[in-house]
Amino acid sequence: MLTRKSDHLTIITDGRGRQQSRTTGFEAVHFVHNALPDLDFAAIDTATSLFGRRLAAPLLVSAMTGGPPEAQAINAAIAEACQALRLPLAVGSQRIALEGRGDAGLRGLRRCAPDVPILANLGAVQLNCDMGIDDCRRAVDMLQADALILHLNPLQEAIQPAGDRNFAGLLDRIAAVCSALPVPVGVKEVGAGLSAQVGLRLIEAGAQLIDVAGLGGTSWARVEGERGDQALRDLAAPFADWGIPTAQAVADMAAALQPGVTLVASGGVRDGLDVARAIRLGADLAGQAAGALPAACAGVEALCAHLEQVIAQLRIAMFCTGSADLAALRQAPLLPPLEIKPGGA
Repeated sequence: MLTRKSDHLTIITDGRGRQQSRTTGFEAVHFVHNALPDLDFAAIDTATSLFGRRLAAPLLVSAMTGGPPEAQAINAAIAEACQALRLPLAVGSQRIALEGRGDAGLRGLRRCAPDVPILANLGAVQLNCDMGIDDCRRAVDMLQADALILHLNPLQEAIQPAGDRNFAGLLDRIAAVCSALPVPVGVKEVGAGLSAQVGLRLIEAGAQLIDVAGLGGTSWARVEGERGDQALRDLAAPFADWGIPTAQAVADMAAALQPGVTLVASGGVRDGLDVARAIRLGADLAGQAAGALPAACAGVEALCAHLEQVIAQLRIAMFCTGSADLAALRQAPLLPPLEIKPGGA
């Protein structure tokens, strides 16, 4: 498994895991430009909160790395950058660490990031395999985490050789974890999107955070195909752009959302304008993983510079829509779809 996780990092960093023929849908969301915003740019407030901790901006540095040795420096850079900028972070799968085959520096992250939310992470399907509620507690304790995220990845598991494909009865097991853990439990996809129907079932089971992780960023079908021979690539090829576009998943989930549940928009979030679009569509936070990975690989300074630029772009979008804070941004007017008449008439 360590080799597989290392392959994942290499493929994603090289750009070979990107979805190609379909997009997030964010490019279709256009704000009405406000030429007279009646705001002081310096006074724009991007602050929000997550699980009782104050954040400087609605930007989650999302799950990138599991347990391969090269992940240690990446995880440390993410934790230090998030602490410096007051942003939350979510780790990659902790399965390898819980099995005692290397923790990639995960146990030291709370020392690097004492004041920001840290979200633990396990594959939900592992609840049908060899892990249970005690392992979920261990995952949280390892990080002194503020919450546990259970990720759903049926497409990846179906394509991956020897993948864990028994998802039967998983909702009940997720509900049991939600009931037993002393911290909130969230659920996310990994790039194919969560529909509102599935999201509502998870909320009814006790999930307090939903991360749609939609289509438009990393394709795990493409990533797994890149790891294999031609037969595996042929198997994966039709599913390389499978899923619900992130913007659609966010809008649908926001329309059905119950109070008190945090909605995260991840999956192909490229920049601060996409963050603004996600907030306007109803998300509480936007998550970025692959988009921040090259900077994270380069170290703390590079990652801080990248995240600061994303936040600066968010602030520009707020300024040019006359939005003094995130509540105002959620009400910012949007342009209707552009209608082009045939022949330019």
